[in-house]
Amino acid sequence: MKHIILFPFFLLPFVVSGQVIQHRDANISRAVNEISVANLKQTIDDLVGFYTRNNLSSMTDPERGIGAAATYLYNKLTEFSRASHGRMSVEKIPLKATSIHWEGELDLVQVIATIRGTDSRIIALLAHYDSRATDRNDYTSFAPGANDNGSGVAALLEIARILSKQQLDATIKLMFTAAHEHGTIGARHLAEKARRENWNLIAVINNDMIGNAEACTTGTHNNTTVRIFSEGIPAVETEEQRQVRIFNFGENDSPSRQLARYIKEIGERYVDNMTVRLIYRNDRFGRGGDHSRFAQEGFTAVRITEMNENYDRTHQNVGERGGIFYGDLPSGIDFEYLRKNTAVNLASVANLALAPYPPENVRLNISRLSNISEITWDAPTRGRAPKGYYVLIRQTDVSMWQRKVFVTDTHINLPLSRDNYIFAVQSVSEGGHEGIPVFVTARR
Repeated sequence: MKHIILFPFFLLPFVVSGQVIQHRDANISRAVNEISVANLKQTIDDLVGFYTRNNLSSMTDPERGIGAAATYLYNKLTEFSRASHGRMSVEKIPLKATSIHWEGELDLVQVIATIRGTDSRIIALLAHYDSRATDRNDYTSFAPGANDNGSGVAALLEIARILSKQQLDATIKLMFTAAHEHGTIGARHLAEKARRENWNLIAVINNDMIGNAEACTTGTHNNTTVRIFSEGIPAVETEEQRQVRIFNFGENDSPSRQLARYIKEIGERYVDNMTVRLIYRNDRFGRGGDHSRFAQEGFTAVRITEMNENYDRTHQNVGERGGIFYGDLPSGIDFEYLRKNTAVNLASVANLALAPYPPENVRLNISRLSNISEITWDAPTRGRAPKGYYVLIRQTDVSMWQRKVFVTDTHINLPLSRDNYIFAVQSVSEGGHEGIPVFVTARR
């Protein structure tokens, strides 16, 4: 027989104020502190040194063009792999790219570093490494791409260097995509590959422009806030999933929204003076990111990007015009901001990679009218057994989870009306690493 579990805070009005205790894993904190601004800067300088990384530029020139950049990434990652005790491998993925922007096929290369974990789950970090000038087909002009997207590439290289030395449960794939600036072609290719090969891909985190802290025109400066974009209604839903979403009013609780909330919580836990802002849109108006290609294949995917964009630097030929300097040069990077954004990624991925599999069959009993919310679930059938579970609670008009209740059972009765609150359940490891929350749903 289910029993009611009462907690003191339930006897009072539901409020969000009060002390919040955050436990940091010492190993994750050390990894975050290992992030080097000097390394981030060197990577961006090296990428800019290839003059252009336009997809139409040379694949064979050893010093200039997208081919030289691909070789650079492969060599850097191979260097890291030698110190990984066999955990990390690196591969070049050929890409025969077709587009309305050119005739025939382009032979490009995408680079993937895989840090192998002990189970089948995969977490993917994305960053496109190609660049462009004002004209996307101009492959002879200087196109430095320091922020777009040298910043994302630098972050992933630094994460690869650090996490390749760590033993993790989930596998991490760091994916450096080509042909982004011509329609996210490379990301589509990898997303289709992941679907075709049936990867157990639990999270996709795209980093695109994470180093600029100042907006053009307004001059707004902010190096303490980063945005995460996430889709509400999934791009891919079965009819059953659609019916469950509608019945549970779950338009704000898609898997991507849960991942975004997760990154906010873990990122802010480990990175001081940093706020992760949830943007409830898949991406910016009229523009696309590599994560969208994975969402279109049914994967849980989000985009991390800077709070303020500077359009004087993005997709601009380098030079001064009308008294304004244009171009995406390293001088436009706030490297402390880039370090913090790298840390948000690293901490979130490491925590998730050490978490147990999620609970299964998470459900809300609505068989009778009651002011008690009865929630039940099953323990995960794969991986290490969780130490317990957090039941997460928030009011319906609140963005983030407001309360966490730890239980070791697989059920809980809460003296809260199911009509007034939203619930989720997440597994917790012996070390306190939480998994992505699973939205509690009811079914007729």
